[in-house]
Amino acid sequence: MSESDAAGRGRVGVRDVARAAGVSTQTVSRVINEQPNIRPETRDRVLAAIASLGYRVNNAARSLGTRTTRTLGVIASDATLYGPAVGIAALETAAREAGRWIATAYADASSEASVREAADRLLGQGVDGLIVLAPHATTLAALLDARLGVAITALHADAGAVRQEEGAALAVGHLVSLGHRRIARVVGPDDWLEARWRDAGGARALAAAGLAPGVRWSGDWTAASGADLAAEVAATVRSADGPTAVAAANDQMALGLIAGLRAAGLDVPGDVSIAGFDDNPDAAFYRPALTTVGLDLAGEARRAVAAVLGVEGADPRPPVLVVRASTAAPGRP
Repeated sequence: MSESDAAGRGRVGVRDVARAAGVSTQTVSRVINEQPNIRPETRDRVLAAIASLGYRVNNAARSLGTRTTRTLGVIASDATLYGPAVGIAALETAAREAGRWIATAYADASSEASVREAADRLLGQGVDGLIVLAPHATTLAALLDARLGVAITALHADAGAVRQEEGAALAVGHLVSLGHRRIARVVGPDDWLEARWRDAGGARALAAAGLAPGVRWSGDWTAASGADLAAEVAATVRSADGPTAVAAANDQMALGLIAGLRAAGLDVPGDVSIAGFDDNPDAAFYRPALTTVGLDLAGEARRAVAAVLGVEGADPRPPVLVVRASTAAPGRP
């Protein structure tokens, strides 16, 4: 069959390549999947047919005879937030390093039905495993209990919870080391696992220093929620025994809080020190530049991909404290 004949019939398929190369469709699949024990001349004929027909490898072809699509499913929530957005990018890179691709389905992470629908959509595409990004506690538990027939993990599963707690403890410990004894916190939504882990790490660090838990406000991860809290935080800071430092559970809430505090007439860090979490690429350009904690997100992604593929993966690096201008010794007793 000529190239024009194939084009006239529409999309070129595996059978077209097999017919042009004079081999079986199974042989074409083996060449596509780079399997061994194929004679060089046979491989060359198949590759030549692929080139001449303009055949594009797709997951259905890859799955023929291998029962794998080389695709991993990712269930994500709000990609407008820094964490989910960079998590997807990190997973895509990690999957590509492992010779895989990702397919992403977005869901309302607070809705078990929405997450299950996203999982069903990905499973319908024949994905080889599922990675849940920024999960809610209830929806992740529902997926793990569903027996979906493929491996499932979360981006920050296993020791990832420990690293999240350690990171939050680093931020609070830094504030303690500067001399702060009244430290408040802005935590994330309580039904997010990452928020719970970071909250637990901050509380543990305060207890280890012999300090009171301090005031605790809740945001929704966004800069807007940090700004919305600023008036209340400012009033508390101005009170006689108000906090001299605030540890925010992510950089975006810290950014909004800093902006709101400045609008309220407070200086950061002169009146109150602010620390964040995530070390997003813009953190160094906040005014003042934000003290924060960085996670090895690339390492977390590689661990998650290795977990669903059932192979050994290196542990991510520990969290790192990044000290910048938003924290200083307390300016008042």
